[in-house]
Amino acid sequence: MRLEQLQAFLAIAETGSFQGASRKRGVTQSTVSRQIQALEEDLGLELFHRTSQAKLTLAGERLLPRAQKICQEWQSATQEIADLLAGKQPELCVAAIHSLCAYYLPPVLQKFCHDYPQVQLRVTSLGSDRALKVLKDGLVDLAIVMNNRFLCTGKEMLVEVLYDEPIEVLVAKNHPLAEYEHIPWLELTRYPQVVFKDGYGMQRLIQDRFERLEARLHAALEVNTLDAFRGVVRQGELVAMLPQSALVEARIDSTLAVRPLACNSNSNGSSSDSSSLTRQVVMVTTQDRLQIPPIKHFWQLVRDNVPPQLHSFTKSAC
Repeated sequence: MRLEQLQAFLAIAETGSFQGASRKRGVTQSTVSRQIQALEEDLGLELFHRTSQAKLTLAGERLLPRAQKICQEWQSATQEIADLLAGKQPELCVAAIHSLCAYYLPPVLQKFCHDYPQVQLRVTSLGSDRALKVLKDGLVDLAIVMNNRFLCTGKEMLVEVLYDEPIEVLVAKNHPLAEYEHIPWLELTRYPQVVFKDGYGMQRLIQDRFERLEARLHAALEVNTLDAFRGVVRQGELVAMLPQSALVEARIDSTLAVRPLACNSNSNGSSSDSSSLTRQVVMVTTQDRLQIPPIKHFWQLVRDNVPPQLHSFTKSAC
């Protein structure tokens, strides 16, 4: 059974003749006759009485409402797809890491809403692991996360590198580490830390670095908002390692201090890798989504504007 056979069947039922159906369908009468004959062969019963006027048989009457429903569903489906291609999707859902939502994305969001006022933009602040999961589950259209090649898998995925940024140390103004212009790793390992909750890429990044240094990360407290980090660190004892973009408000807070990490040296006096700690922020979607105009437009806006002061371009399948 094919869709055009059902459409021919409905055209005959509506016009009352094979000739009328051929005019309605824009095909020859012989084509309509072949389509109905093939449909009747599939079903094993005749659908029309072949008289001066084509009248439905009992089988035809039973098929009629089902055929109408099938063809209506097909018409609705093709219209929805056409609307997608025309940029008429009702909403666009984005998952992004906290620092992006707070500082880099707002101008992009405002520009998108101006360009696509008919599209409801929904932005959710999530950790990288969770954001990638909801993307793969089809719950969001696009994710902006900390890069992790082990989580970004699948030929259908597209990844755009946005920027790399250093990790710095947040301490209370009167904390002993605030006396350093650049905090040595050895000194940093002596103090308990407040870290992102499990499932956040930053926690994994910091934990991996401490293991490379053969040092113990004393994670005394887990939180998941930038306000919480500042509030806890402000109390004086705990320290936090955060990406540069997450420390914008902390730099203008008189009760806090932000310090870069110092360059360690090996026994021969050369610089060690352990001093270099950065994270890479990427934008991820699927190839099929990038064909939809509003998603493609949002992707382009982020590429052109995040972060405001620097930009690197790399696209690959992951």
